[in-house]
Amino acid sequence: MKKAKRKAVILFLLFLLAVAGGVYAVLFGLGKEKNGKENENTVTATGTDAAQIGRAKDITLGLDLKGGVSVTYEIQEKNPSSEEIDATIDKLQRRVDSYSPDGEVYKEGSDRITVEIPVDTSKYDPNVILDDLGRPGELLFLDAENTQKYMYGQEYTVALTGADIKDANAAIQKGATSEDYVVQLTFTDEGTKKFADVTTANIGKTIAIVYDGVIVSNPVVRSAITDGSAVIEGQESIEEAKQLASTIKIGALPLTLSELRSQVVGAKLGNDAVDTSLIAGLIGICIIFLILIVVFRFPGFLASIALCTYIILELFFLQTLHITLTLPGLAGIILSIGMAVDANVIIFTRIKEEIAAGKGVKGAVQAGFSKATSAIVDGNITTIIAGVVLLYMGSGTVKGFARTLILGIVLSMISSLFITRFLLYVFTTLGVTAEKLYGRAKEVKVRRYSKYFKVTGAISVILVVLGIGFLFVNKGMGSRGKTMNFSLEFSGGTSTSVTFDRAYTLEEAEKEIRPVLAEAAGVSEGTIQIQVVDKDNQIVFKTAELSEEKRAAVSSALQDKFGLKNENIESENISSTISKEMQKDAILAVVIASILMLIYIAFRFSDTKFGISAVIALIHDVMIVFMVYSVAYLSVGSTFIACMLTILGYSINATIVIFDRIRENLSVMSPESDGYEKIVNTSISQTLSRNIYSSLTTFVTVLILYIMGVSAIKDFTLTLMVGILCGTYSSIFITGPLWLSFKKKSQKKLDEARAAAKEAKASKGKKASAK
Repeated sequence: MKKAKRKAVILFLLFLLAVAGGVYAVLFGLGKEKNGKENENTVTATGTDAAQIGRAKDITLGLDLKGGVSVTYEIQEKNPSSEEIDATIDKLQRRVDSYSPDGEVYKEGSDRITVEIPVDTSKYDPNVILDDLGRPGELLFLDAENTQKYMYGQEYTVALTGADIKDANAAIQKGATSEDYVVQLTFTDEGTKKFADVTTANIGKTIAIVYDGVIVSNPVVRSAITDGSAVIEGQESIEEAKQLASTIKIGALPLTLSELRSQVVGAKLGNDAVDTSLIAGLIGICIIFLILIVVFRFPGFLASIALCTYIILELFFLQTLHITLTLPGLAGIILSIGMAVDANVIIFTRIKEEIAAGKGVKGAVQAGFSKATSAIVDGNITTIIAGVVLLYMGSGTVKGFARTLILGIVLSMISSLFITRFLLYVFTTLGVTAEKLYGRAKEVKVRRYSKYFKVTGAISVILVVLGIGFLFVNKGMGSRGKTMNFSLEFSGGTSTSVTFDRAYTLEEAEKEIRPVLAEAAGVSEGTIQIQVVDKDNQIVFKTAELSEEKRAAVSSALQDKFGLKNENIESENISSTISKEMQKDAILAVVIASILMLIYIAFRFSDTKFGISAVIALIHDVMIVFMVYSVAYLSVGSTFIACMLTILGYSINATIVIFDRIRENLSVMSPESDGYEKIVNTSISQTLSRNIYSSLTTFVTVLILYIMGVSAIKDFTLTLMVGILCGTYSSIFITGPLWLSFKKKSQKKLDEARAAAKEAKASKGKKASAK
């Protein structure tokens, strides 16, 4: 016994040491590495300490948190080769790197390329960035004779093009008495030969470097250069050298690109969103800890420690795996915290039940984990299925949601099934086994929840019909005019979000601001839709799709007229082509996720009626939330998809807890003597407290985020709260009774078939006797 206690103490101390290491990693990071290149002749100006592994403050923030520019291009050439696409992505990435090391360029589908650059828009003009990104970027090297011909519009010969440049870097070249700012060039094999020829023939003369018709450098050739590398001297500052190096290595894009969608997000929204979300999250977690300790006593305290460990792991892996954090990503983390809490609630409820059944604390802990594991694993896997579907079918911020959700679910399972279990093992081994510290489940009073199915089913049908009916009401209302309030992602056009120095009423915005915007954009005032954010200084203006020039004109006009700054103005451009595709992808994602969940549940429970009931309940929950979007005319955009799939994941988890208990009770209760109805009602009654506590903890966290969060996430958190309540409601009044209804029908058919077979056998026996 002493040996076991000694082992438990050592393991607990090692655990504390590991937690301390995790805290250190999150606060200060692990290891160091250098950015930039060094060699014996030069020292680059970019050699600074890089972000250390695991440090929370280095987590990459997405566009909606940090601000920046996002643009999606469509490749105009038909059937481009993978080499051409890769080369174009590489060139774009080089352009992006000059603005932000966190920028990302990636391929979407077969003919799309998306660029995302998180930058502070108060320091960079977003319209300039968009212009630089999309340029074909013709880069030419011309000798003196052909430079003159080029300038006079005569026929000329090009010595080299951007395709002949392998790399270009700004550097500081140390001399005997001073430092020179230079650009180091490296050529491809073919470029090396071309450059050797042109420099050999032009010693003492200039070679002009021309980018998009402008001479960006005109250096003199001092000697023939044949080794594939060269240095351009004479830059006045390292910034000038960097600019020239960036221009040269950007080169020409191999493919022609057409802008489908672009978005400019101001930094102010991001700062507010991060600060308020962190504070709201901290308050929510503290409330969760309080609820766990009050309801589950000592195990609740240990679960709070396990959840702190989960948060440390979440922060560490967000930075280490380079997962970009977005607003929907924060929602994914909140959902996964809810799942982690839910798993602990299931376990501790089971432990209380085992203690009430007469087991000691140690035995109850072991049995509780054993009986809770299947429900936890099945619930988490079905949620991961939704996350994987979203990861592969979503885009932009929606993928950010999927990544944080999947990571969070995996870590939440580790937190509940391993860390909580480990802590309970340690303390029960050390003798903390007093029953009063763990609690005893009260005798469950079985209520006939199934008898309310007709009433609850009718209420649900009415709500769904109400949501569908409001589609026609919205279309007929002059202030709305569309079936749903589709955002730019789904409808196409340009959205300009402006944060003023004071709040404007709708009437004031129409009278004072709309004329300014209409004149700058070159559109009629009647075509501009205005959305005033309640109790906020932000106003959203929606117009037909505007070009970069018109968007820049709108930004300048608003800044001049109302004394705004660049970061106060956000704009988003989406073509109708990509918006239709996003609508289709959203519906397809929900359908595919539902089908995969049905297959998994049917396989795990060996009964398709479980799977069909679960999917119908999921559709019910989604349609109720859809009703809220329809009636309240909330904005339907990319976060709408994330919201729907969050609800799918949360609801399916609650449903599986019910189904897991029904499956268990089918083995200990007799369907023949007790009846399926009693089994279902008993299962719902036994899991009722779990549903209440799990929903309460998640709901409180989201509610605080709704109260304290910025306007950009209020619609999201509002519908998420509706989804949590709806998921709880359906797991009690819809899911189990629906399965019971299917079971009764199949049992009736089976009984009828048996009776018919028995009657046929008896009839056959009578005929045989007659013979």
